[in-house]
Amino acid sequence: MQREEKQLEMTLDAVLNRLNDLKNSIGSMIHKIETEYETINWPTFLDNFALISSHLTGLSKILSKELGPPLRNRTVLPLMLSPERDEALWNLTEGRVPVFSHDIVPNYLRTKPDPAAEQKMIQNEQKAANLSLETAMKQVAQYNKVVTHVLEMVSKSREEWEIESSSRAGIQQTSSNADTHLLVQAVGMGKGLKTAMQLSGPGSAAGGMMVPPAIRQPTPMSSVSPSGVNQLGKAPSAIKTNIKSANQIHPFGR
Repeated sequence: MQREEKQLEMTLDAVLNRLNDLKNSIGSMIHKIETEYETINWPTFLDNFALISSHLTGLSKILSKELGPPLRNRTVLPLMLSPERDEALWNLTEGRVPVFSHDIVPNYLRTKPDPAAEQKMIQNEQKAANLSLETAMKQVAQYNKVVTHVLEMVSKSREEWEIESSSRAGIQQTSSNADTHLLVQAVGMGKGLKTAMQLSGPGSAAGGMMVPPAIRQPTPMSSVSPSGVNQLGKAPSAIKTNIKSANQIHPFGR
């Protein structure tokens, strides 16, 4: 009797440790989803999911061993039910179960599915049992056909992607790095450009091209022809004269 109780205690400790690991993994995953939803990537999500799956597998192995079957022969009964808040129960369940009342006990201690879910499962089982062998085989064949078609589409897309990625390195290049460097040096530093224009006068150049303002020869402001038009073909500006006249009639000019 003592050996059986010791085995039961060891099994309960192992199950409790595995449940705590599972709870911590689920809590960590929920925390990452809530706080790192903008930066979390798919591999990280899969790693967390694989950790949860490993804890579930370990829990199943513990329950499937020889030490697990005695748990199925045990019955859990509530010793005391109360609608009042139980602080010890609140601390023991980490704030999940505040009271142990008549309404909560059936949900926590039941060993069968929810009545609505159980009724739905029974209906599906009866519907599957009433199918004839020929109808079932047709449905299975149709399902396999759909799955095979989807698999062929995925395989074809994968082959096309692999062919495209493998042949991408052999695509003929349509640009030259040397020409690109020469163009950048010519635009940025003027390297390789030839002076194909000769200045024939202010604001003009050979070949009908305008000379950039940075290399134009400065022209005196007083170079005005007798007809009142300067060499650039524009009327002389009267801004200077107007400013001078305004200074002369200013009341505070003295």
